[in-house]
Amino acid sequence: MLRGLILKILLTGCEGLIGNALKDALLNQNIFVQGFDHKWPRVHPDYGDILDSTKLDQAANNCDGIIHLAAVSRVIWGEKDPDLCWRTNFEGTQNILKCASNSLKRPWVLYASSREVYGNQDVLPVKETADLKPVNIYGRSKSAAEEVILEERDRGLNTAIIRFSNVYGSINDHQDRVIPAFCIAAATGQNLKVEGSQNTFDFTHVRDVVAGLLKIVEKLSQGNQNLPPFHFTTGRATSLREAARIANKAGGNKSEIIEAPSRSFDVSNFCGDATQTMDLLNWRPTISLEEGISQLLHNYSKDLGIAQKMNTHVKGGHSDENTQSNSRLSSTI
Repeated sequence: MLRGLILKILLTGCEGLIGNALKDALLNQNIFVQGFDHKWPRVHPDYGDILDSTKLDQAANNCDGIIHLAAVSRVIWGEKDPDLCWRTNFEGTQNILKCASNSLKRPWVLYASSREVYGNQDVLPVKETADLKPVNIYGRSKSAAEEVILEERDRGLNTAIIRFSNVYGSINDHQDRVIPAFCIAAATGQNLKVEGSQNTFDFTHVRDVVAGLLKIVEKLSQGNQNLPPFHFTTGRATSLREAARIANKAGGNKSEIIEAPSRSFDVSNFCGDATQTMDLLNWRPTISLEEGISQLLHNYSKDLGIAQKMNTHVKGGHSDENTQSNSRLSSTI
């Protein structure tokens, strides 16, 4: 339990898929959360841009820890604007580290990276100790940010790294991400378009991710240092064709599945071996892809009008992995 360990946490990307769910979980443990997100109007107390170091210094004042989710966190958006992707993901992370190091409390920093840093690996499932081989600007920006996180650790700042893997599970997400898109199409009887049907991914439910994040936060707050990188993965490689079929079945098989070529900048196959994460955190994934898709499709069916309005509100990239956030954009795929 985190109660009594922490007084205040700065949460960047607080309005994204993961950020929203994590914020609620922290508040439920009576932890004060200082939000920081580019989505909000400038007059909102939680408005913030991680490229604004002055604003960051103010937000981090008296914080015991910083959870840094904000990023340009969709591969496709990184390809469209690689300069913004690099500045936000790398230079923005440098700003986070500077404000943490300059703070009198020297808060710990939990950095949100991505399975994209692994690139295309020869051996699957991928262990947390695998060499990093990013194949796109998004993955390279995350890998470079991991390096500066570890460099700052060597200078005495307590840090940890978590690599997310295709997080899904809430209508508070971008509707063109793969699982939301499949669920909406299946719920409404539209065609399910599958780009790269043989490509495989390790989809992780947001509730499992939040449960794991709380365990890392607890370790950091207890003073645990030199934690290894963690990734929350299920160990199940699911092809996009299979994910589309699961969604279509959950929606009553009303849709036609249309296959299209894979994108050239995507990692083609990934699943993760989370043995180290499971052992060190006593964490296990609990929600199967079938259960998670069924729940999400039900929620879209019940609340699709609100979801569509939400998507219109964030259109333009003001919100966020695998997420809507100051991350300006969302997670992978």
